[in-house]
Amino acid sequence: MTVTKMSWRPTYRSSKFRNVYGKVANREHCFDGIPITKNVHDNHFCAVNAKFLAIVTESAGGGSFIVIPVSQAGRIDPHHPKVCGHQGNVLDIKWNPFFENIIASCSEDSSVRVWEIPEGGLRRNMTEAMMELYGHSRRVGLIEWHPTSSGILFSAGYDYKILIWNLEIGEPVKMIDCHSDVIVCMSFNTDGSLLATSCKDRKLRVIEPRSGRVLQHASCKNHRVNRVVFLGNMKRLLTTGVSRWNTRQIALWDQEDLSMPMVEEEIDGLSGLLFPFYDADTHMLYLAGKGDGNIRYYEITTEKPYLQYLMEFRSPAPQKGLGVMPKHGLDVTACEVFRFYKLVTLKGLIEPISMIVPRRVSVSGDALLPLTSYSSVSQSIPGKTLGLSLLVLQSETYQEDIYPMTAGTEPALSANDWLSGINRDPVLMSLKKGYQKPNQLVFKAPVKEKKGVVVNGIDLLENVPPRTENELLRMFFRQQEELRKLKEELNTKDVKIRQLELELNNLRNVSPVGNNV
Repeated sequence: MTVTKMSWRPTYRSSKFRNVYGKVANREHCFDGIPITKNVHDNHFCAVNAKFLAIVTESAGGGSFIVIPVSQAGRIDPHHPKVCGHQGNVLDIKWNPFFENIIASCSEDSSVRVWEIPEGGLRRNMTEAMMELYGHSRRVGLIEWHPTSSGILFSAGYDYKILIWNLEIGEPVKMIDCHSDVIVCMSFNTDGSLLATSCKDRKLRVIEPRSGRVLQHASCKNHRVNRVVFLGNMKRLLTTGVSRWNTRQIALWDQEDLSMPMVEEEIDGLSGLLFPFYDADTHMLYLAGKGDGNIRYYEITTEKPYLQYLMEFRSPAPQKGLGVMPKHGLDVTACEVFRFYKLVTLKGLIEPISMIVPRRVSVSGDALLPLTSYSSVSQSIPGKTLGLSLLVLQSETYQEDIYPMTAGTEPALSANDWLSGINRDPVLMSLKKGYQKPNQLVFKAPVKEKKGVVVNGIDLLENVPPRTENELLRMFFRQQEELRKLKEELNTKDVKIRQLELELNNLRNVSPVGNNV
């Protein structure tokens, strides 16, 4: 297979997304005063859905994250309640795609936890999780919900293993053990029948998750893979990584043949990790660099050149991570096709960035579409700057050409259905009438029979091994104190036994004398 080297020279083609631009929300619609975590782990530390925004925060003595209703923008109270049940730093958080009050988190304490956020948000600190899942022997760095099944959660740990959790029973049902180093990224295809992973061993893998079988793997010397994403139903994968010259690079792959990439393109010489985001509805790819302020975007096609560069959103503020709003949370009246929530650590700020499709107003005799607002944007293209004065449509009419049927909030399968081998595409919904149909399903944690082995007031089944160095030290000193108390108790009982033995001997000696008398 020949590898196509992409050029930065802009070549224009007919596309409704050619002039998509990014619009930063006004200051009053940003979230300010949030102590964003300073952890250097390469995750986004942010998760968002149509109800809530969750951000991992800096904290002492364990890990925590904050949950804010998306409608309550502005300056956040420094004493705002947090979710703070983990004993180690929180490394990843993800909202359940079908239950908007359910969020999963993973941590350096080797646990995965599932939380239920009350309607309206937190009113006090939450320390008790709905479910606590223990199965990894080291810290857990990644979690992903299955895209079509309501009760399946994947977790990847620093023990090089991926666990598949059936949350209907609260137990791991499968372990994928084919990696030789830390897994850094997981991505599902549309129906969740395939899992793509990238790993620190520099290999790209396509796995059948229920069997754990590796269907394809690639180890390309010219492209060291960092992140991977499935491109919808195109049977393509896109990876971001580093070239042999240490420049940032993207590569396009055929998921059924990973022997060589179909396309490679060098981006720039910066060192920050490139995060890829793919919108299957518009076939647009967004690339955001960690520590950068810009977001590049492309259109993906099934024919050569496959990757069509569109535009670049630029901002002076560097991003630590980015959350993405699900489709049903977008503003369709503003022709918004994608929305990021950008973490600006130095300012303690979360900035919403809307990607908008502008609509030109016809100046000929054609009928004009109703407008409610106008704005101007200026975009830049490498080698040339375009001052685009665009009349941006914010229409009362629904733009069906940019909003096809999209994955909704209703699961296609139960956990048991998926585990039995059934595959189904997501249940689709229309955005024409907005998001008006709430999910009537209820997420329930499994009720487990309480069994315990109690020794000196300690339940050995409830007390799990230590998962961090600090917890290990605390447990060591606590056990030392318990041993000291037990020794004192034994010494006291030994003294008591000796006293009772002496009293018994005295009674035996006194008894014959009494008889003789």
